Amino acid sequence: MGLDELAGQAASAVDTLCGKGSHGSCWPLPDLLLLRHVRPTSPEATLYEPVVCLILQGRKETTVGGLTRRLRSGDSMIISHDLPVVSRISSASSNHPYLALVFVIDMALLRGLAAEIDDAVAGDEAAQSLAVHSSEPALVDVLSRYLAVSKDPVEARILGPTIRREVHFRLLTATHGGMLRQLQQRNHHANAIAKAIAFVRKNYRSTIAIPELANVACMSTSALHKHFKTVTSTTPLQYQKELRLLEARRLLLAGQNSITSVAFEVGYQSPSQFSREYSRKFGMSPRSDLVS
Repeated sequence: MGLDELAGQAASAVDTLCGKGSHGSCWPLPDLLLLRHVRPTSPEATLYEPVVCLILQGRKETTVGGLTRRLRSGDSMIISHDLPVVSRISSASSNHPYLALVFVIDMALLRGLAAEIDDAVAGDEAAQSLAVHSSEPALVDVLSRYLAVSKDPVEARILGPTIRREVHFRLLTATHGGMLRQLQQRNHHANAIAKAIAFVRKNYRSTIAIPELANVACMSTSALHKHFKTVTSTTPLQYQKELRLLEARRLLLAGQNSITSVAFEVGYQSPSQFSREYSRKFGMSPRSDLVS
């Protein structure tokens, strides 16, 4: 199945699950998300976990560490690490909505596959943790089949796991799957940085000493800074700050009624510093989100 057919299939699924012509998102399967927007969106900061995003219609802009990537219909984006990202839908209308399919990557399944195809999984030293490339036909085809089985619970239960495994194989061997391949190499810096990222995510509220983080990654502090920035486009402490601010905004939008308590909850010692950094990050004060 080609891209146009998959776009039609996805649009039909969104109509069924979300309502005809609606603007929104739905999950046909636990690891498969469909998105439809009928108008461009403002830039939104969020934390992306490892996924592949296939653009079926419209255009999107994604910024990490000051570098903006522009995606259009037919492009796919592989994210291999947990990344703070700013993104926006740049082209969408009611007549030609933005439509995308997002598949959540299972790292444990990926590791198992890599062990089976060892010689075929070569690293790519130029790989990035957010990589964009024109979608390969094999990836489009397998995602089409995975979406198709979601319509029948029996097919989803019997055929779904096999197709899901094939999706991971296609990602592992994709042109822009280099960072996923690096992650499967035990002694590669990408794997070590993944451990450091996991540590920061778990402890983002606390003060993190760089020597401690370097020890987690089994690296020198200079190597940690170098490779962390290569993978995430930011420094460890900036990454921690991004996590704090994203969680703070989530709490405020969820109804937390005290800016000071939110600041302390996410790890800030100074509410005024929190407010300054929040405003710089999101272009509005915490109070604006508190009352929205």
